[in-house]
Amino acid sequence: MFELSGFFGLILLVLDIWAIVSIFGSRAGTGAKVLWIVLVIVLPLVGFLIWLFAGPRAEAKRI
Repeated sequence: MFELSGFFGLILLVLDIWAIVSIFGSRAGTGAKVLWIVLVIVLPLVGFLIWLFAGPRAEAKRI
C-alpha cells in the first residue's frame, strides 16, 4: 500500500471535498448519496476516480 502525503495528499483532500460537495448537490437519492460519500471517504483515491467517471454530478446552475 502506498501513502499520499504532503502536497499530493493536500490535492487529494481538496478533490475529495469537491466530490463530496458535488454529490450533495446531485439529484441522486439519499441512499445513493450516502454510498458515494462513504466510497470517497473510505477509499480516497480510488473512490474519487470512480466518482469522477461514474458518480452523480451536481446540478448545473442556469443563468
